[in-house]
Amino acid sequence: MHTLAIPQSVIDRVVERRGRAHVYDDLDPAKCALVVVDMQNAFMLPGVAHSLCPMAERIVPNINRLAQTVRDTGGTVFWIKTTFTPESLRSWSTYFSMASPQRVAKRIEALTADSKGHRLWSGLDVRPQDSIVEKNRFSAFIQGSSDLATLLHAHGLDTVMVTGTVTNVCCESTARDAMMLNFRTIMVTDGNAAMTDEDHNASLIAFYLSFGDIMSTDMLIDCLRRNAGKRVAAGGVA
Repeated sequence: MHTLAIPQSVIDRVVERRGRAHVYDDLDPAKCALVVVDMQNAFMLPGVAHSLCPMAERIVPNINRLAQTVRDTGGTVFWIKTTFTPESLRSWSTYFSMASPQRVAKRIEALTADSKGHRLWSGLDVRPQDSIVEKNRFSAFIQGSSDLATLLHAHGLDTVMVTGTVTNVCCESTARDAMMLNFRTIMVTDGNAAMTDEDHNASLIAFYLSFGDIMSTDMLIDCLRRNAGKRVAAGGVA
């Protein structure tokens, strides 16, 4: 697991702006979406991955625990899969032009639909009631990437908890755009994986300062269960 290092100066600036360290600890569990980004063989399985992130396997237990709690408290789980489309070679040519031909070929092979690399990691606890959403950009929310925002609105969800890999690319891009589309957004500190601790912490710090909240798996599970209990006590449905 990554070693979390959020400077006290960053926390102090957040508290000064927002009044407390965690502005979304009052989340409504029934309006929560767990968004799990790119936990695919293409990023996790040696020999198949085009961009292997060894840390990603270590966050699987936390993602599974959080997913079960989200279901138990009335929320919805979304598994996001990056999918290569031939059209993106034209519409996203700037990205592909920054990589070598060999790396582009490996990415295409790993992320083409129905390939081994495109599959979700076998250790993930994906349930029939969950949703699987394909995206074609780093962010699942940028225009034309996926229909995730539409699905969230259709489910009446207003809070997004982001997990997955890698922290500072697809996860942060998705989280930032979620906030820009008016979703209350939380990045899970021990539910995201990057190539290095430095990459991971830099991403979380930037997001925390200006875009949303950051919480650990245990903190989120506690908030979900506590607030679901309050809802039941008030005569609602968990």
